[in-house]
Amino acid sequence: MSERVSVFAPATLANVGPGFDVLGMAIQGLGDIVTAERRSTSGVVIECITGDHGRLPRDACHNTAGIAAQAVLRLAGRENVGVALTIHKGLPLGSGLGSSAASAAAAAWATNVLLGEPLTRQDVLHACLEAEAAVSGWHADNVGPALFGGVFIVRTYEPLDFVTLTIPANLVIVLVTPQHELPTAEARAVVPQTISLAQHIANSGHLAALIAGLCRGDAALVGRAIDDVIIEPARAHLIPGFGAVKAAALEAGAFGCSISGAGPTLFALTDDLRQGANIAAAMQAAFEEHGIRSRAIVTGGSNEGARVVDA
Repeated sequence: MSERVSVFAPATLANVGPGFDVLGMAIQGLGDIVTAERRSTSGVVIECITGDHGRLPRDACHNTAGIAAQAVLRLAGRENVGVALTIHKGLPLGSGLGSSAASAAAAAWATNVLLGEPLTRQDVLHACLEAEAAVSGWHADNVGPALFGGVFIVRTYEPLDFVTLTIPANLVIVLVTPQHELPTAEARAVVPQTISLAQHIANSGHLAALIAGLCRGDAALVGRAIDDVIIEPARAHLIPGFGAVKAAALEAGAFGCSISGAGPTLFALTDDLRQGANIAAAMQAAFEEHGIRSRAIVTGGSNEGARVVDA
């Protein structure tokens, strides 16, 4: 067993258009790092958090990383073990990039490795779900890909049954995050509780085609299929300039564009890095026209989830 271990967990793009609460994918290059270290007294403490500007709770019972680590100790029957966590936030809060999920997945896997890996990743997923439930509800479309990598599809929650897929190498993901924080609770509050049969049929078709596109490595089909007629229209007004930014992405050649997770980050898809840069610039310009500065990154999917790294 280790005395100290650091784990990186990637950012995630949840929902991916029509896959509300059942579909997510891991993103390259962005994520959180959590270091877990043995301590002499039992229980989990958070020693330090960087990158959050002092906004996250240091109490392990109210922080997703702490909750996930505590759940791992309980599931492993090792509640007598002491664990100290250091969290480095590489993801902005309230951005729609799975910030809380990345911390939870990194802390849970780091704790499991510290114990000698008594739990499988599926076991650890339950610990991550407990953490996510404390802040945004019982759903795995963020913590699943953060832990496993790739595309994560939830078939059922009761019992939890999921499928993972490899993200096609030719899929280029453009992420544009405006300087406009959108709390997950606010975004979930506007989700419609009832939908029409026509909406169900439309989103079912899009989701089926999206998964087919991922399996085929057809980025253009994936892009066309991220059309969401249920959640996106309900949340669009929460993101200033949303309509103009999406239109700019499509005019610049994006195969499709939608909201990443709960927002306010928007994502667009293409299969060419140079085109991706043009799309990012067009989206940022559209935000600027609404008086909003933004950050853009052109990247791809990550088929690696939570993993041990050098601190």
